[in-house]
Amino acid sequence: MNSESSALPSPTAALRGERMSGAQAVVRSLEALGVRDVFGLPGGAVLPLYDALMDAEKLRHVLVRHEQGGGHAAEGFASASNQVGVCIATSGPGATNLVTAIADAYMDSVPLLAITGQVFSHLMGTDAFQEADIVGITMPITKHSILVKRPEDVPGAIAAAYHLASTGRPGPVLVDITKDAQEGKLDFVWDPRVELAGYRPITKANSKQIQAAADLIADAKRPVFYVGGGVVRAGAAEELKQLVELVGAPVVTTLMARGVFPDSHPQHLGMPGMHGTVPAVLALQEADLLITLGARFDDRVTGKAALFAPDAKVIHADIDPAEIGKIRAADVPIVGDAAEVISDLFAAMSTAQVSRECANISAWWERLRGLQEKFPLGYQETSDGLLSPQHVIQRIGELTGPEGVYAAGVGQHQMWAAQFISYERPGAWLNSGGAGTMGYSVPAAMGAKVAEPDRVVWAIDGDGCFQMTNQELATCVVNNIPIKVAVINNSSLGMVRQWQTLIYDGRYSNTELNTGHGSQRVPDFVKLGEAYGCLAIRVEREDQVDDAIKLALETNDRPVVIDFVVSADAMVWPMVRQGTSNSDIQYALEHAPEWEGE
Repeated sequence: MNSESSALPSPTAALRGERMSGAQAVVRSLEALGVRDVFGLPGGAVLPLYDALMDAEKLRHVLVRHEQGGGHAAEGFASASNQVGVCIATSGPGATNLVTAIADAYMDSVPLLAITGQVFSHLMGTDAFQEADIVGITMPITKHSILVKRPEDVPGAIAAAYHLASTGRPGPVLVDITKDAQEGKLDFVWDPRVELAGYRPITKANSKQIQAAADLIADAKRPVFYVGGGVVRAGAAEELKQLVELVGAPVVTTLMARGVFPDSHPQHLGMPGMHGTVPAVLALQEADLLITLGARFDDRVTGKAALFAPDAKVIHADIDPAEIGKIRAADVPIVGDAAEVISDLFAAMSTAQVSRECANISAWWERLRGLQEKFPLGYQETSDGLLSPQHVIQRIGELTGPEGVYAAGVGQHQMWAAQFISYERPGAWLNSGGAGTMGYSVPAAMGAKVAEPDRVVWAIDGDGCFQMTNQELATCVVNNIPIKVAVINNSSLGMVRQWQTLIYDGRYSNTELNTGHGSQRVPDFVKLGEAYGCLAIRVEREDQVDDAIKLALETNDRPVVIDFVVSADAMVWPMVRQGTSNSDIQYALEHAPEWEGE
């Protein structure tokens, strides 16, 4: 869904406002929308906008060191605060450097507004210096991409983009503004009313579908609440808790939904999927009803889709009708905003429990409690004398507490952070779930700290991921953004190495990074952190772990980088091999059914 600015709303022509440039109109529009923080990096095609930013009264611009960092910082800001994150880049390579973050935001439904400069409109299509068709490039990975060629279209385009990013299923919207549109003049009139033809997100669910869902829930003997990131985006944590406690059924929260339902709650079974807990995975497999809220039956949750939850009927509620039936047919499809759907289900179930007899699920709970007792989440101590990564991450969570924010990179450390930190509130857990973007952690933590300056913010990163975006430590130091970075340094691309161990007979092709124990230490993360102006610490013994974390928590005048030197042999368990049934989950290397062929 892409268009030029002529298809978008613009201020009423009859009204005359303050005379200003298109670039000034961008700033004024963002301020009118309540935006206070933007992340970006200037360049030739966006210089008029950067000149206008000098006079901004309410906008704080954070100068990043790479556009990808700016995009992920805007994502982290959005995910921690549930507001729209804003990033700015110039044309050509500046804009294309944003593509990874835009794709990431699209996969994880993050409300993101990306503003890019474009070459002069008369040069477009001539292969001008630093020209790239960023509208065309981002067409598959945005909710909407808008090309603005006239200054008078700027306010309407920014208003429309913000509205699109933050309503319905949230996501990224790109506004590409030519240099002549930035330099040209307009009479600025702010009209935040946005009417876009064909864009009518359904938020209120059909009452008949709600009743049908309530009937299924009342009759189910083995129901499970399968909760996804859509419930986080909808801000529906409290509504969810009320419904779950009313129904009494177990809950699983996907990787994107960690924290939306408290880990400490007795009805919570943990995270499902490839590296989920055994009770969560098998509960879905053995259920007779999936109450699916804001989840999309991702392959990392379902395993082989044809073998997923074979005996279950499905209630599927989602704001995006395209997700319903895409992978698993729904017996009761519900299109609507998660907060409203859950509230309506609560009302319907309250009535049902009074007016009819509901199925007894005590036998179901007996089965699940047995699984919890037999298969608790745990880990084996290392045999090489190096740190256990699970222990390190668990202690970070325990010493920081549930009010902290934890932004993970991608790989083993991401899964351990999802497993071994207790999440009690939405917005505490940030990660790249759909795209799996290495390099997400440090800039996302930076953005989260800008959004939530009074919270402790950790970037839990791998040594591979950290090397992709650690330049944003410079941004943190210069702008007084004191994040804490825990580098889980196993000197390798850990998750790839784990697959090479299990599937490729230990043939470690190009996964050794030479950053950890017994290696050249290129780079030396302590020296790197110090070069950026951070407090940098190396931890190699278990008796050093707590002291290092406590020192990091006490240090708030600069970022902290801790190089935790961990064992390369540690693996993420449980695990379901890709392409197999979730029933074949392995909970440890020597305690598992044999894998069957894919």
